[in-house]
Amino acid sequence: MVNPGSKKLRDLLILANGLAVAVFVNLLASGYFFRIDLTEEKRFSVKPQTKELLQALDDEVYIEVYLEGDLNASFRRLRNAIRELLEEFRIYSGNNVRYVFINPHQAISQKARNEFFQELARKGVVPTRVVERENSQTSEKLIFPGAVISYGGFETGINLLKDVSARTPDERINPSIEGLEYGFANAIFKLVNTNRKRIGFVQGHGELDSLQVASFNNALLELYDVYKVDLSRKPTIPVYDALVIAKPTKPFSEADKFKLDQYVMNGGSVLFLIDKLEATMDSASREDYMAFPYTTNLDDLLFKYGVRINNDLVQDRHAGLYPVVTGQTGGKPQLQLMDWPFFPLVNHYADHVVTRNLDAVMLRFASSIDTVKSVNVKKTPLLFTSDFSRKLGAPVPVSINELRRNVKPENFSEQKIPVGCLLEGKFTSLYKNRFLPEGVDASVFRSESLPARVMVFADGDLARNDINPRTGNPQQLGSDPFTGYTFANEELLLNAVAYLVDENGLIKTRNKEVKIRPLNKEKIRLQKGIWQTVNLVSPVLLVLIVGIIRHIIRKKKFATFR
Repeated sequence: MVNPGSKKLRDLLILANGLAVAVFVNLLASGYFFRIDLTEEKRFSVKPQTKELLQALDDEVYIEVYLEGDLNASFRRLRNAIRELLEEFRIYSGNNVRYVFINPHQAISQKARNEFFQELARKGVVPTRVVERENSQTSEKLIFPGAVISYGGFETGINLLKDVSARTPDERINPSIEGLEYGFANAIFKLVNTNRKRIGFVQGHGELDSLQVASFNNALLELYDVYKVDLSRKPTIPVYDALVIAKPTKPFSEADKFKLDQYVMNGGSVLFLIDKLEATMDSASREDYMAFPYTTNLDDLLFKYGVRINNDLVQDRHAGLYPVVTGQTGGKPQLQLMDWPFFPLVNHYADHVVTRNLDAVMLRFASSIDTVKSVNVKKTPLLFTSDFSRKLGAPVPVSINELRRNVKPENFSEQKIPVGCLLEGKFTSLYKNRFLPEGVDASVFRSESLPARVMVFADGDLARNDINPRTGNPQQLGSDPFTGYTFANEELLLNAVAYLVDENGLIKTRNKEVKIRPLNKEKIRLQKGIWQTVNLVSPVLLVLIVGIIRHIIRKKKFATFR
């Protein structure tokens, strides 16, 4: 018989109560899903926009990641980050996201491997060559930091490695890790999206033609429905989620400008890509060529909204290359690639989702931008030149022969000249307190806008792709035909459009930040001996102190029995 006041019964009751509480807590938790991220920058948390996308999946998404095999420490870190993210995707999607990691080098024969590599390239997974040096030996490895995502019989490939300049391997991998969520979520969105946004390309004012914007247009078609918009044919602009005005060279009529203004007043978003001065490389071959301003009749509209594109061209010491004839050998001209200051390479950006972790962008004959007072409009300069740049006021001499002359570094003394700006808020109509243009519908006039967004880049060629002279086919937007490098022009414009059509959508996931907390190597070198001694001695001291304290306690405890 058990004594009700015995210690044994008390212990059994405590154990039973503990088990009951544990069972109750588990039953309660099973009905409420939650996850806690204890990291400072919430690196393991998924953005609400991504959660909404994943929870709405009605079929399985299958993801094959090709970052597997013999990888160095940096790429192992990237692979682990991908695995952690996809596990979160699997959980939030209710197991509708399935993923597998594949080693692309596991094919038995070299021929099979090559065929597999070609198949990955066709799907959009581009390999990168990694050169490593170990034990005085150099080795090269072909790594495929990409994935193929399948849904509903369709698939798309994505590249997960951001090609950005940095000092250490970890700093190069970090932007890639920060961009993983947006990369995967955006790729899934491409496959599952049925409610596509409408993008309009404004035509009729000498804008870039279809072939010149083919690369940008094709990239947009993966996510949006794209239309040509002739402002002169309709009394008002139809319902579009955003308009793109790419390098107009002829003036907008007052009626067209009124329709554009009223589109913004009704909450529309516009991407302006404006060349202020007429300058081309064909004309630059002339010694006496001068670049004069275009007449687009948009200056007063942009000024009213809060920005001014200046009548100048910016030059930058950090610039793209252009071939220049430097002499003759055997009757043949000798070409040399030289920095062409009118092609600034921009890699100074604002801390904004549109420009976060972007590689360099190449501009061609860009102008500077100033912001002006505009009530209720927030202005965010997005793109800046380097610390070694300058502005040349119109008319600007543009001659390729300038490359042959010595460029004086002291002339490039201006820093971070703005060449792109975002305007958002409630705009005031250009036609407030003014006579309306003839022939427009006055009944639709609004003097104050709904919340709207306008983005202005002072380079119309930002969206222009080169044309292959042999085949006549458009090249990849941002690709440099002389160096073979592809700049981030297309990514910048896609980010801009994504923000304009839905500033609170998936583009918000680009704000993710993963901080690097490296050890101080110099401090390690100086304090190495101290910390080695602490690590060796402190455990022994701790055991001795615990033993002495225990001995004292036992001595006092049993001394009372005397």
